[in-house]
Amino acid sequence: MMVDTRTVGRDVGRIVQAISLMAVASVVVATVNGEFYAVPAFVVSAIILAGIGTGLVWRYRGADPPEKREAMVTAATAWALIGVLGGLPFLLIAWTIQIDPLPVWANTPPMDETTAVFLNPLDAVFESMSGFTGTGLTVAAVEEKLPRSLHWWRSFIEWVGGVGVIVLTVAILRRGGGSSGSYTLYESEARSEKIHPSIVTTVREIWKIFVGLTVGSIVLFLLAGMPLWDAINHGMTGIATGGFSVHAESIGYYDSPLVEYATVPVMVAGSIAFPVHYLIFKGELRNLYADLQTRWVFIWFTLGSLALTGILYTNGQYETLEETFRISLFQFVSATSNTGFGSAAIGGGTEQVWSAGATLLACVGMLTGAAAGSTVSGLKLVRVITLVKGTVWQIRDVFHPQTAIRYLQIGERRLSEDQAQREYTEATVVFVLWITFLAIGVAVLLHALSPAHPLEYVIFDVMSAQSNVGLSSGITGPEMPDTAKGMLILNMWVGRLEIIPVAVLLGSGLQRLNLYR
Repeated sequence: MMVDTRTVGRDVGRIVQAISLMAVASVVVATVNGEFYAVPAFVVSAIILAGIGTGLVWRYRGADPPEKREAMVTAATAWALIGVLGGLPFLLIAWTIQIDPLPVWANTPPMDETTAVFLNPLDAVFESMSGFTGTGLTVAAVEEKLPRSLHWWRSFIEWVGGVGVIVLTVAILRRGGGSSGSYTLYESEARSEKIHPSIVTTVREIWKIFVGLTVGSIVLFLLAGMPLWDAINHGMTGIATGGFSVHAESIGYYDSPLVEYATVPVMVAGSIAFPVHYLIFKGELRNLYADLQTRWVFIWFTLGSLALTGILYTNGQYETLEETFRISLFQFVSATSNTGFGSAAIGGGTEQVWSAGATLLACVGMLTGAAAGSTVSGLKLVRVITLVKGTVWQIRDVFHPQTAIRYLQIGERRLSEDQAQREYTEATVVFVLWITFLAIGVAVLLHALSPAHPLEYVIFDVMSAQSNVGLSSGITGPEMPDTAKGMLILNMWVGRLEIIPVAVLLGSGLQRLNLYR
């Protein structure tokens, strides 16, 4: 059956309308910081976004509520479109500074090499896609030199992207189709958890939890000694497991063990599913260990950090055991939570810093991710658990008689044979497609980059993009070839949607072109 493009157009329009409100809100931040030259850029961006969104909604008004296929295509299309349109403030602010058409009172600064990067539309789209997908890879060489307006826009889009643009849309815009249509769209953004029977109430509860965690993160950073502006930005991007920073050296800029240790619980909090946070806030603390995914978040973070400590300590990478442990804990949690904050250099592009073993261990952490239903990407721990236990279950099937009634136990869930087969197949398909896109990305970057880049570093940066992490081995930056930038943009988009919506979008396109015949 063909995808109803009217439904897709209407719902994509509503999502773009919601994003236009973000540009409007950013006018206030630019004004408060005295960066009046940035106000026209945000206003024009808001008008363009609102115009496109309203035009789509009006053009396809009266469309039917989405079925699952329309919701998948909507998610893939909307994330691609806002990734492109979200680059407008970067592009327009950079060109405003370059041309300097405003009066002196607008406080237009001189152009610097970092902001000048965004004169290139591709770099503006790269930064936007990295932000909305919660990745955190950047083409801004020296982030301290960016205007505060762009610091804010990067943090704001990453904060919203951490929860999801569809979640934002359901929360603030009334949409046609009733709650069933809202839930179908909600699921398309790689979510299925419900805190309340009503999906709108669930979404609003998620936002309450998210805002509360953000405020708590900001307060924690202030107590650790961060300046207010830094704490606000890092609180937003940390709890969203996004990782954009206001400093080129990220958290390593502060050279403070206290700040590094304070950042770890923020990244851990972003790795825990919202329904578990909801129960914890209600006083049901047992869910910190009783919930399968949450238990494995702590187990995996602990085992991975200790293993990385062992590798780096054996390599003599750092001076003391405490420093080695602190960096290992921070970097492994940052990688596995898909946050992307950095406290130490992993690589220098063509210059080797970490060994292949340490780099690839961090890649494994980025691949698995943390809990489904949180702000992280990656495969998700529940899917990894399903793959491992499902594979063992399949092997054991050989030794059981055909008449045996078998179940698969995953946490507190006891799956029948049909359920187990269905969930195992889904996890396998996602894993295979994930590795396929990863291999394509690695192949493209190996072709585009100098042969001097170590293979493990190329794998690391592609994995970082596709798992929406943001850590870099020194490859990603403004000097990277456009082909490599375009490939990483694609990897970030695919990774945020967990592959399937992209496959459905491509399939529906081929179907419309009659290429299945």
